[in-house]
Amino acid sequence: MAAPGPVTPQDSLDPSQPPVIEGFSSTVYGDSESFKEKFLRKTCENPLVPLGCLGTAAALTYGLYCFHRGQSHRSQLMMRTRILAQGFTVAAVLVGMAVSAMKPRH
Repeated sequence: MAAPGPVTPQDSLDPSQPPVIEGFSSTVYGDSESFKEKFLRKTCENPLVPLGCLGTAAALTYGLYCFHRGQSHRSQLMMRTRILAQGFTVAAVLVGMAVSAMKPRH
């Protein structure tokens, strides 16, 4: 079996530039969007996910508040509510992924 020859790079690599990969685009959209624009676009595409996140945060916050005040029964109820809200959020993410996968690409 012959030994492989020395490897020489075809093009010099510039560390300040990202590598060029044929057929790969770093962004799907032509122009880059800010965090606020991306957040609003994603919220419009699947509004149930932020709603589930807010519900989860609210149940957790109120449950911790009740725990701090010594209301253990209400705190346990809020922790169970938090689990339900988390499940709702996960289900919303999965449904949103399924809907976007079924959309025709143009």
